[in-house]
Amino acid sequence: FRESELSWLKNVPYEWAVGLRYTRAGRRSGRDSFISFIALTSMLGIALGVAALITVLSVMNGFQTVVRDRMLAVVAHIEIVDRAGVSPNWQELARFAERNPEVRGAAPFLDGQVLLTRGTTLRGVVMRGILPSEEPKVTDIVNTLKEGTLDVLKPGEFNVILGAELAPALSAKVGDPATMMATDGQALQSRALPQLTQLKVAGIFSAGHFEFDSSLAYIHIQDAQTLFHQPAPSGVRLRIRDVLQAPEVARQLAADLPPSIYLRNWTQQNATWFAAVKTQKRMMFLILALIIAVAAFNLVSTLDMTVKDKQADIAILRTLGATPGSIMKIFVIQGAVVGLVGTASGVLLGTLLALNIHTVIPFIERLLNVQFLNQSIYLITELPSELRWHDVGLIGGFAVLLAFVATLYPSWSAARVRPAQALRES
Repeated sequence: FRESELSWLKNVPYEWAVGLRYTRAGRRSGRDSFISFIALTSMLGIALGVAALITVLSVMNGFQTVVRDRMLAVVAHIEIVDRAGVSPNWQELARFAERNPEVRGAAPFLDGQVLLTRGTTLRGVVMRGILPSEEPKVTDIVNTLKEGTLDVLKPGEFNVILGAELAPALSAKVGDPATMMATDGQALQSRALPQLTQLKVAGIFSAGHFEFDSSLAYIHIQDAQTLFHQPAPSGVRLRIRDVLQAPEVARQLAADLPPSIYLRNWTQQNATWFAAVKTQKRMMFLILALIIAVAAFNLVSTLDMTVKDKQADIAILRTLGATPGSIMKIFVIQGAVVGLVGTASGVLLGTLLALNIHTVIPFIERLLNVQFLNQSIYLITELPSELRWHDVGLIGGFAVLLAFVATLYPSWSAARVRPAQALRES
């Protein structure tokens, strides 16, 4: 140790002093510098792996949130339906549901599968009957309208609002006619030929979600009842305060309803998509965690080389009274410091990238003259990012744990060094 270091060493356990000293670049030999270089590369590897994992998971969280929000612009949080297919007392169901403090609004609906045709084009569509005065209580359909308003849906006029992808597919604009062909099991009811109804395109909405923009259309609920020969709506759709509490609220409501009433929440309606996203996040975590694992276990070779290089020092410490546990502690501290510094650097870098991804990606696109996200495919022009501190803590803890595990074997090897043999070979 240099004289400038001796003052603070008096108040530090010698295991910490020696372990911290070994993490710094040596000046006595090229071997010391080489070992320190390997330790530095391990530290950088951990930092880059942690930063990459935080950034990627934040982007995936952002995508999930954006898709969920766009989905919930047209999908209710909870649906209450009668197993018979009709709910003549939907007002009572709505009043019952609104007594729950978590429920913010309720509105009736009626869904049916139809075929829309215009010219030679034919498309399968979910025709959703809504009550324009009540629908804004349960969805954000008003905010998704590109052309027209909900007021154009008037009973008896058979006006329809099409999705932003469905309208071009039918070559339909606002004011154009479209023919609806009811499928068997709804309007046909044992008829030999389908029932054809002339509709008028009165508006276009864009939820930003391809599935709904390409296969969903809105009509007034009274017109839907006429088209589908239903005496009443299918059920009631609800909006609650916290979308993540939808399964719990649905269970609470179902407990006080008869068995003939069925409740489904938005997570059940899109269970396949959410399960796929969850699986992708897990696999991405495992794949990127390998980067951290490789960098962390580079510490094994670093510490092993340090142990072999410092055998004389270990022997002197043992003759001065150091226990095998103290020797082991020295090298655990050395590896842990490398892991902690690398993890802290990676967390800082990853957090900065995740919080500023909307600035970093456009800069790279301008620099390389490329476009990572094609709006016609992804329906968004910039990468969304949502940093979750739970993920940051999990990744940081995982990296530190791997670094600690990587120190165990070299440290155990150092504790088994025999002083006499080490001094003879030095």
